Amino acid sequence: MASVYETRLPVRDYNLATTMTSGQVFGWEQIADEWVGVVGGRWVRLRQETDAIIVRTAAPQCEWSWLKEFLQSDVELRAVLATFPKDDPHLRAAVAACHGLRLLRQDRWECLASFILSSTKQIVQIRQIVRTLSERYGAEVTVPAGQPPMFAFPTAQRMATLPEAELRECKMGFRAPYLLGTARRIVAGEFVPESLRQLPIAEARAKLMALPGVGEKIADCVLLFSYGFPTAFPVDVWVARALSTFYYRGRAVKPERLRRFADKHFGPHAGYAQQYLFHHIRTQRE
Repeated sequence: MASVYETRLPVRDYNLATTMTSGQVFGWEQIADEWVGVVGGRWVRLRQETDAIIVRTAAPQCEWSWLKEFLQSDVELRAVLATFPKDDPHLRAAVAACHGLRLLRQDRWECLASFILSSTKQIVQIRQIVRTLSERYGAEVTVPAGQPPMFAFPTAQRMATLPEAELRECKMGFRAPYLLGTARRIVAGEFVPESLRQLPIAEARAKLMALPGVGEKIADCVLLFSYGFPTAFPVDVWVARALSTFYYRGRAVKPERLRRFADKHFGPHAGYAQQYLFHHIRTQRE
């Protein structure tokens, strides 16, 4: 066990609770008004204040760039929102309802694996699978005295060694061979996550979609949440419902048409617009 080290990370226009519950990440636990998770192998506990996030770790830190990168706390949110279409009352309402929502920047493998596991699953179920995987196969991280054990998400190298039957025991069902196949392609060097960073978005998407269990929606989630492609626009059931409800008077619209509309309408930060619409309609109707 270790001591607790605390710092104050100044933020502006940041809503930690909205961000953490917006369907981007699945390995964090809410305890009262705080959030506990693992970033880069480090135990982290976060609490929101008006103009800061109070951060606690189990080890002293020389610098905080790793956490700022994950939280995207240096992003000027007002500048992002200023690029949204001015004459869109539906998006304006979503921004007002989800004030301070940020896009996080996640570990690439954990993000890819998590969204492979997300197919046809509710968020609470995805969180349970991620927690089980981490507890069984992830490396234990240092936590402060008195805190329960915490585990990092298992690496692709560890996952690639597991029998499919063991993965199925983690309640991931038909997703087990997809996760296992992707992990093994990474270990074999057939897919290099870092190689996507400098590619055009269409090429990066195509490479992701060549992986087992990765369709267009999952690929766009990974491009948006871990690579930071700002125009990636994942369309799932909730987003399709939002686009249909707000922009097509509730009519059923083919996914190709929705994508063309999104590409044209939402501008250079379409991914941010998507997340606001997704969280807004989901919290309205769940």
